[in-house]
Amino acid sequence: MRVHFRVVLCSALAAFIVGCGQTTAPFVWVDAMPLPPVSAGTDYIIGVGDLLSVQVWEQEKMSTKARVRTDGKISIPFLYDVVVVNKTPGDVARELEVALKPYMLVPKVNVVVDEPRPLTVSVIGQVARPGQYVVDRAAGISQVLAAAGGLSAFAHKDRIFVIREVDQKQERIRFKYESLTGAIGAASKFRVQNGDVVVVE
Repeated sequence: MRVHFRVVLCSALAAFIVGCGQTTAPFVWVDAMPLPPVSAGTDYIIGVGDLLSVQVWEQEKMSTKARVRTDGKISIPFLYDVVVVNKTPGDVARELEVALKPYMLVPKVNVVVDEPRPLTVSVIGQVARPGQYVVDRAAGISQVLAAAGGLSAFAHKDRIFVIREVDQKQERIRFKYESLTGAIGAASKFRVQNGDVVVVE
């Protein structure tokens, strides 16, 4: 898998290491976690950075391509700024059909995510190049560690963690290096999410 990355020096990560580096902090082994359900394409939640294609049937001038701005909006001809963030493409299409009724008799709209936003993951602790990396959406922990240059000579290979925010709570998921490199069990199916922090103790 091709993994693209860029290192961002972030002083806030230094403070985060202190909190995450406590060996007594509670955690759950990745094998004890239920596998996430496979989402259908229509369940994709639009976020900042996504490139959307909005197609209005038989109305080329009303159709457009736009990247979701940091304010969660895109610009649509005749409608100007429209909020799309945290909605599915189907939700946005239905809302646009309602908004376009003053301009058309029976508007038909199709919204497609042309380019999903990349994932940003932080890596701290005993790796060659700690920092923040942009990775493919299907990346696992092995790909993220490879982007960070691999483990350092001082790394504990059975103390690899992912810190993830779930329902406004911090979840600490533990991995063994041999499970990652050998594609063993749930570790081989685990995929990172935007904002994850990978910690190697």
